[in-house]
Amino acid sequence: MLIAVMNSKYAILLIVCVVAIAVVGWLYSQQQTSVNLDEFAQCLAEQGAVMYGAEWCLHCQNEKDAFGDSFRFIPYVECPAEPQTCIAKNIQGYPTWIFKDGKLHEGEQGLQNLSLISGCTLP
Repeated sequence: MLIAVMNSKYAILLIVCVVAIAVVGWLYSQQQTSVNLDEFAQCLAEQGAVMYGAEWCLHCQNEKDAFGDSFRFIPYVECPAEPQTCIAKNIQGYPTWIFKDGKLHEGEQGLQNLSLISGCTLP
């Protein structure tokens, strides 16, 4: 009987810990996604940044997700829908970013690297 009571106390404690960790993780993710990147995305667009990608590309999805709703300001070319545009720009893989200077930045860049490349300030 005593062992059953102790086991149930540990089980309850374990459940409480798991729930607490889940809540903290959710709150942290909400804080991260609430950063407004509109000005950063608009600055990238002003710098001539264009992202070339494909809907099925996981790295492209990561790049888009990093911007959240602010990605709507990023000029984007869906290469499978516009193959001639991507061939003309010599797109070899996804994602590829091209800026005004015509330099290609292949692969997932991340917000920090895009900030360094462009000179646009992250919030």
